[in-house]
Amino acid sequence: MAITAQQVKELREKTGAGMMDCKKALTECNGDMEKSVDWLREKGIAKAAKKQGRIAAEGLSKVLVEGNRCCLVEVNSETDFVAKNDKFLALLDDTAHAIIEAKPADTEAALKLSVNGELLSDAFVNAVAVIGEKITLRRFAVLEKTDDEIFGTYMHMGGTISSAVVVKGTADGQVAKDMAMQIASMAPSYVSRNDMPADVVEHERSIQTELAKNDESLANKPEKIMAGIVEGRLSKSLQDMCLVDQIYFKNQDLKCKDYLKENHAEVVTFVRYQVGEGLEKREENFAEEVAKQTAEAQMK
Repeated sequence: MAITAQQVKELREKTGAGMMDCKKALTECNGDMEKSVDWLREKGIAKAAKKQGRIAAEGLSKVLVEGNRCCLVEVNSETDFVAKNDKFLALLDDTAHAIIEAKPADTEAALKLSVNGELLSDAFVNAVAVIGEKITLRRFAVLEKTDDEIFGTYMHMGGTISSAVVVKGTADGQVAKDMAMQIASMAPSYVSRNDMPADVVEHERSIQTELAKNDESLANKPEKIMAGIVEGRLSKSLQDMCLVDQIYFKNQDLKCKDYLKENHAEVVTFVRYQVGEGLEKREENFAEEVAKQTAEAQMK
């Protein structure tokens, strides 16, 4: 199949591999993006794709805490300029308050909630009519805690990245906030290895196995030694995916589990949103847009 320049560009952004390597990977994998990422990694050409994928859509996320309940909400817009609009910010705030109060099952149910005397879906439609570009409720999460647990929350740059964490074992709000900042900045996927699904571990093990097979320096190593090398590399690869195994951002000599242990604390669960993660951004050609608007004006 024909491989497009856009596919090559996307794979380069995901992996940091060279253009020709990306094109070869896509050709070998018939254009399948995820298989191409694995192909590059197996050849030792690329690192693991980041959990967040391509950051594309604009908008903001918001964290709201009320009592023993906390919610994170992401509302997307087409441009970052609109995300600073007062009406957009008010809609984001109203959405968060409606969701934390009602705890709907999904976005469809959330849009049926009543906000200021109208359905939330109508509030979005009205905002689109006033602001002039598409605005959508992409996702939300609601966390709940017990009385002896605490929330830690953090919003980076007004909500481009937001995180919330439930911590037990301590009443120190700073510990919880530090963990929320760690989550926002280092983007773990799981609290610990124990929370990681078996298929995720096996997938990463297969990648490390292929890497070892393609490593000339390991040629002719006994099978038992190769297996140990693979497991060692696997453990290191999975480290950044687990919060407790990450290097603590305030002290490079500690891992997060060490910091938590010092404070007799334990992370129960967390949620992290980075606005637009995994979404494709609409590509604009400024010159073409200007030419189009000029032509339309001349026709009037």
